[in-house]
Amino acid sequence: MRIPTSKKIQAAATQLIWVAAAIMIPAAHAQNIGGHIGFVLPLVTHAGGQTTNLGDNFAIGFPFGVTFKSKGPMALDLEFVPAIQDSPRKTSLTVHPGVVYGVGHGFAVGMRVAFDVDSSQFGFTPLLNKSWPIKHEGSFFKAYFIEAVLPVRFNRPTGGPATNPVTFGMHFGLGF
Repeated sequence: MRIPTSKKIQAAATQLIWVAAAIMIPAAHAQNIGGHIGFVLPLVTHAGGQTTNLGDNFAIGFPFGVTFKSKGPMALDLEFVPAIQDSPRKTSLTVHPGVVYGVGHGFAVGMRVAFDVDSSQFGFTPLLNKSWPIKHEGSFFKAYFIEAVLPVRFNRPTGGPATNPVTFGMHFGLGF
């Protein structure tokens, strides 16, 4: 009688896990996937003891995301936010996954985590969203929305002061 080697056991276990996952995980349906595009303006920011507004240092972000909708009011949203800042002139990218919960009458609340790429900043963003349906037959876009966001970031640069910015911003966009 041959005793299986550990590599054979590991391969068999891996195959068993993949088969079990394929059986237990339901297939995604196209109508349960959506997304959004838009722009966001950081209206007021408090960081490092100073408060600035959009007129002091213009910045704009262009969020886009993919939304995985559940059968209920909950959705998982994977958002990316490329942004442009005037002074100091720079571009940035935030990876911004989160959950959004529909509370009725076109309103939703949510929370995102934030990872600023190539930066010492990370944090979270609570949000309040109001959307209106687009009632045009065959339209790619299904809704337009406005969203109040409150990004809170923890800035821990190596050898520098922790500024921990908190911003109030408005996000305008289209959902599909």
